[in-house]
Amino acid sequence: MQLFVTGTGTGVGKTRFTTQWVRHWRARGVSAVGLKPISAGDRDDAKELQAAAQDALSLDAINPCVFDLPLSPWVASLQPKETGRIDYDAIGASIAAARARFSHVAVEGVGGWLVPLEKKRTVADWAKELGLPVVIVGHGGLGTLNHVLLTIESVGKSGLDVAGVVLNHHLSPEGDLAARTNGAALREWTGLPVVEIAAHGALPDRGAPWLAGE
Repeated sequence: MQLFVTGTGTGVGKTRFTTQWVRHWRARGVSAVGLKPISAGDRDDAKELQAAAQDALSLDAINPCVFDLPLSPWVASLQPKETGRIDYDAIGASIAAARARFSHVAVEGVGGWLVPLEKKRTVADWAKELGLPVVIVGHGGLGTLNHVLLTIESVGKSGLDVAGVVLNHHLSPEGDLAARTNGAALREWTGLPVVEIAAHGALPDRGAPWLAGE
């Protein structure tokens, strides 16, 4: 099982989902890893993925391309002091090696679906080349319906399958009515699996084919 994990924006919980997904499957005896091929600003996300997979991969295998500045890769590459560059050969080799070695691999994107990687090249273009089904992660609260639906539409235009949606409630205020109703609304509107992660909770055992128990 392989997935591409994207978000409705930056900071919505892609790494939180991916690390929990890796731990979820590993707890069931499955060889699962998460990759963060491109990072910007720091390697904290990659380190979390490395820990989730119990150091099954080196940090460089998980995260071969690093930008110093917390910007989109394309914008970062234009800054005079930036040293990071995207090496697609290194990224491709890292992903291919992981897919050959592990049964479950989640490739986490950088930022949201249309974040520019280079001039006229976005995360969507990269994901399309990989051809993996896409899981969309969004925050749980008000505004996420629009963000998720726009991302689903864009993924569909790329010709890729949306495997499901994850709503991450780490920023949802206590008692937020939107957070309590968004999951059901998206299930009704899209017909897709919608999985919700509580503010301090783990992934549920069921709710999508990419979770154990289905």
